[in-house]
Amino acid sequence: MAIHEECGVFGIISPNSYKIAETVYYGLYALQHRGQESCGIVVNDDGVFSSHKDVGLVSEVFDSLSLSSLSEGTIAIGHVRYSTTGTATRNNCQPIQVNHQKGKMAIAHNGNLSNAFDLRNELELTGAIFHTTSDTETIAYLVTKERLTAPSIEDALNRAMYRFEGAYSLVLMSATKLIAARDPHGFRPLCYGRMQDGSIVVASESCALHAVGAQFVRDLEPGEILVFDREGSASIRDHCGAKPKKSCIFEYIYFARPDSVIDGVCVHRSRKIAGRILAKTLPVEADVVIGVPDSGLDAAIGYSEESGIPYEIGLMKNKYIGRTFISPDQSRIDQVKIKLSPIECVLKGKRVVLIDDSIVRGTTSRRIVKLLREAGAKEIHMRISSPPFLHPCYYGTDIDSEENLIANRHSVEEIAEIIGVDSLAYLPIESLSELVCSDAYCSSCFDGIYPTAIPTDTRKDKFSRKLSEKKT
Repeated sequence: MAIHEECGVFGIISPNSYKIAETVYYGLYALQHRGQESCGIVVNDDGVFSSHKDVGLVSEVFDSLSLSSLSEGTIAIGHVRYSTTGTATRNNCQPIQVNHQKGKMAIAHNGNLSNAFDLRNELELTGAIFHTTSDTETIAYLVTKERLTAPSIEDALNRAMYRFEGAYSLVLMSATKLIAARDPHGFRPLCYGRMQDGSIVVASESCALHAVGAQFVRDLEPGEILVFDREGSASIRDHCGAKPKKSCIFEYIYFARPDSVIDGVCVHRSRKIAGRILAKTLPVEADVVIGVPDSGLDAAIGYSEESGIPYEIGLMKNKYIGRTFISPDQSRIDQVKIKLSPIECVLKGKRVVLIDDSIVRGTTSRRIVKLLREAGAKEIHMRISSPPFLHPCYYGTDIDSEENLIANRHSVEEIAEIIGVDSLAYLPIESLSELVCSDAYCSSCFDGIYPTAIPTDTRKDKFSRKLSEKKT
């Protein structure tokens, strides 16, 4: 089992019509780390929507021909996906488009509704017909249902949000508006910026704003709905403060790019702090500190600075291979062989501190340790910049089964023996607040304390299974 993050969203509204899909393309490229399964773009040309989406990386799905096939426009949204609900098919690619009685809508979603299964059951019993196995379609259906009586699309979204539980950072496009919304807990990040020509850009991470030349303005507050149109902008705050803020701590440990800033916290700095904490609380005598590319590198630098042990690049990453964490349904062992190569002159005869962000089932860690041993490492002391994974996550991280988590079945000493290291230690769970200078975070995958009710059906393929059961 691997752990995955669901997706990244991007949206733009411009005062001028142009080949706006190209801007979205570069924004999605910057968010590729958030999902490598599928992607898509929908462009709005004065109320006429054109789209292109498919399974694959951004560079695989879009080329000059497919981008040129999308019309010029003033509004567009895009999405990169890894499925935490729904299978990896073209039908589940986002953004999702809806034609309803009062117009058109396209929507892209990052996160996971913890009550999606119950909501979908309820809707199907009233005659709703679903075309995908993604919980994003449930969101779209409830918004369009509310739109039948609501005075505007933003009011419809505002009403629908009272029904949603769990994680959702959304970009939504109507014929005239770009709308962004973040769930009341603020599980997943969402921010916006401004370009020199007056265009407004919304993205899952600030790194995507920088990629298209937008100046960061601010993060959306948990529960906030931001509406942008030709008249300006408006903030709807009916859901703000309704629930305690619980941003996902693993965004800082692994998911986000290190050059992003989320809710005022620099991701790179947060990871360095984790490394420093490991060095202070879990020291070891060694000759060199190395990190597992990419998300272990920042913590390794922090460990080195705090401990005084020299930092070196000990593993070379093939940058043309996607992240093992995000690539589903493939052999992780085979990918590690291709993806990482040890630098023998750094490792041979050395006592090595190996820093990584997490251990899931131990397969990849064991293979990496074997690579280091083959390169001549004398000792390997592994330090993990997160606490042990012990519990499922229901908010957009693909941890849906406790029995697949090695730390749930084995002690730290047993895991060390399984993966072949001389010593192993994890970040103390009580240190997590130091990473974000706050206690307003969700760490349910580590401590089992959930901000929402636990879902009635936790299977990733619950909607697909439901359809199969109906056919039998």
